[in-house]
Amino acid sequence: MKFWDTITGGDLTREWKAFEVRAEALPADYRAAWGQITGHLSLCSDFTGRNLTPILDGALGLLEETAADGQNVHEVLGDDIEGFCAALAGGERRHGYRDRWREQLNRNVARKLKQLGG
Repeated sequence: MKFWDTITGGDLTREWKAFEVRAEALPADYRAAWGQITGHLSLCSDFTGRNLTPILDGALGLLEETAADGQNVHEVLGDDIEGFCAALAGGERRHGYRDRWREQLNRNVARKLKQLGG
């Protein structure tokens, strides 16, 4: 990995584009599941591109293998894609950046209300 690619994230952009190409080759129901997986994984924890990429690669590999075997996407992932993503992320929903932002916002609002109320 080149230093400039690491700094600018060019390597992650190339990997993401490769994921998109691989996902486009999947059947429609698998592509829909892939879209849900990528959406839910970003909510599960404090992932950055560098530590999320191997997880996405594994999930896409699973989808590719099972699609090639002719399995139904619901047989593979079940009906709870959010739970599947939480399991991929390492268990139950972790305390992520949105939670920290929400707590910070709540603290700031509470502090302002105390200042106004006396």
